[in-house]
Order: sequence, then C-alpha cells, then structure tokens
Amino acid sequence: MNLSETAFITRINPSDDFTTGSRFHLRWFTPTNEVNLCGHATLASAAVLFQQKKNVNPKLVFETRSGELCVSQRGECFIMDFPLNLPTKEDPNDFRDIIKAAVGNLPVQDVYLNSTMKKLMIRLADSCDRSVLTNLKVDPEAIMRSERSGRVKGIILTMKGSPDHQPGYDFYSRYFAPWNGIAEDPVTGSAHTVLGSYWSNELGKKKMLAYQCSSRGGELELEVRDDGRINIAGQTVTVLQGTIIL
Repeated sequence: MNLSETAFITRINPSDDFTTGSRFHLRWFTPTNEVNLCGHATLASAAVLFQQKKNVNPKLVFETRSGELCVSQRGECFIMDFPLNLPTKEDPNDFRDIIKAAVGNLPVQDVYLNSTMKKLMIRLADSCDRSVLTNLKVDPEAIMRSERSGRVKGIILTMKGSPDHQPGYDFYSRYFAPWNGIAEDPVTGSAHTVLGSYWSNELGKKKMLAYQCSSRGGELELEVRDDGRINIAGQTVTVLQGTIIL
C-alpha cells in the first residue's frame, strides 16, 4: 500500500460481524514486512469499526503479536491500552555511527535502547530549540548504512517540551525506521510506549501531552499506569474510503 503501515482486521468468531463483534484479529504491515506493534494503525482500525461500522460495544479488543490491545472511546478521542516498553541507558560510544548519521554534531543528552522493540532513543540536549528537531534533515539511507547489526530497527529522536507554553507539550519526538521501509513515520504509537516510560521517569509525571514533529505532525495524550501499561489517546480523520479488489 506504500503507507507506513497497513492494518488488516479479521473476525475471530465467524458468526460475529464488524458491528456487533467485540474481539478481532489485527495485523500490521509496512511496505516491506510485518511488524509487532503499530499505534496509529490500531487507532485507525478502531475508528473504522466505531465510526464507519457503527460498532455497538464500548470497548474493542484486538488480538495481536503484542498480545491483547484494547481501544475505547472518550468523546472524540480513542484510548488505546498498550504495553509499556522500558528502555535501558546505553553508552553513546556504542552507537557512535548511528548517532552521527541521525543528528550530526547536535549535542546529545541521553541514549537509551529498548531491545525488545529494537528502538534506539536519542535525546537532544535541553539547549536545543524545538525548531532544531523539526528542521533536522535525516538521511534514511545513511542511517541504514550506519547500523547493520540488527540491534536497531527504529530511531526515536526526542527532546524536552515546553509545558509552560500552550498547549503545554511535555516532550517532542520524530521517528525513523528505514529498516522497515519507513523513511519517517508521521505519528508513532509504538515509539511512545518507549518515550512514555522514559519521560515519565524524567519528568515525574504519569499524564503527559506529546507532539511528534513530522511534516504532518500529531498530538498524543499519554497516561503511564501502575500495572506496566500505557494509555495512548488521539483523534482520527477519515480521508479516503473505498474497496480493494484482490
């Protein structure tokens, strides 16, 4: 489909339909491969079932490679119940080449890795302005050439937000995954399962407002829970509807 991810929903119980059923299988594919977790494709799947198929249930459960994922509605928002993926602090020297390829000579404050998700998080120093992150030109081919060990399949660039200025974002981010056929992802729920864990510890907050600074951009409401999970809330807009004939 040449999109960051395409979601495929199938019925678990053949007697169910998309209006009355509450549990479905869900799988996600990038242009090159299947992935274990995708946030915005899950959000879109739930939105289609609730808004287009008029699903009557207050909560939907998707059985996925990452276990059961629940989505419920709150006004115009959809709330996704996702696993929290804790990253571990790394020595920047161990990732020197990929850091150089991603951010050049910009000052780096922290480097963390979640080995399960294979996501490397690079935090820019607080001296950097948001415009530095927004305007950064990242070459996906250079990133791929710099990392061939298989340890990393996605790069998260992040920096502290401006909670004192409206709308009060706690942190900003961008996400790149050329190993999965994604030069840059517009908005990435799976990356925020890592970011939410990191920034919750850094800021001492359970509820946060995040903004992903891609060219399209997107706002995410996060709530880190005590049971090792994270609620990610966002809105959707349907821009295209049609039928694919196979």
